[in-house]
Amino acid sequence: MSALGVLLGLFLAQRTARIVGLNTGKMWNLCVVGLFSALIVQRLLLVLLNWSDLHRHPQWMLALSMIDHPLLTGVGALAGVGMAAFYALRNRLPLAATGDALAAPLALGLAFEQLGALFAGSGYGTDTTVRWAITYTNVLAARWSGTPLGVPLQPVQAYAALAFLTLSISLLLWLPERRRQGDVAGLWLLGAAVAIFFTELWRDTEGRGTLFGGALDGPQVVAILLVLAGAFVLLERKRPKPEIQNKQQSEGNEAEHG
Repeated sequence: MSALGVLLGLFLAQRTARIVGLNTGKMWNLCVVGLFSALIVQRLLLVLLNWSDLHRHPQWMLALSMIDHPLLTGVGALAGVGMAAFYALRNRLPLAATGDALAAPLALGLAFEQLGALFAGSGYGTDTTVRWAITYTNVLAARWSGTPLGVPLQPVQAYAALAFLTLSISLLLWLPERRRQGDVAGLWLLGAAVAIFFTELWRDTEGRGTLFGGALDGPQVVAILLVLAGAFVLLERKRPKPEIQNKQQSEGNEAEHG
């Protein structure tokens, strides 16, 4: 499911790149660079954290899945974003427009990643008695994700998948109507923060860290930081007065020809 989300996100990024006026070839390369950077870092960290098991069973490394864990996700995301930004700067892609183009594809990829987590039992929810609860029985879910077996759990991964899918569709519809570059990226930050914060209310806190006596967990703190980042991106900035802007352009032209 994660691989399917990646493929759909890559193809959607080609469409969004055309909408914002970016080179589709460079956008494809940027996505591939960011994706492989994230996967390589996640895989290395996963191997390090499970070295004792993998040392006894080295063949597991050939089929080791990407476990849905906040630490792996966070470190992988930072690596992917960092390499994507580096590629964009080297190839003179405007960061704001690039962020706008990546917003909807990234939300779509996260939706499918959460569906994969649902099937694998990772990032599982809290105990529940609701009729749509999901009960895991496969020992691999317990071995790799600590998923409790035989216990009805909230299908929180499905909630998150629905939230990210809704966010992706909304951003895709908003993209052609944006007032300025960076607006869609800012809305992605806010929308992703809301999805993460509220779905964490139904996730089991095992391995996710708790703060303020359990009032918040690690992903919720990250969600708050995303809100602040989104607010900064969407912040209205004063534009220079027309006469000042014309003067700056004139001085720039003189310097260029001088």
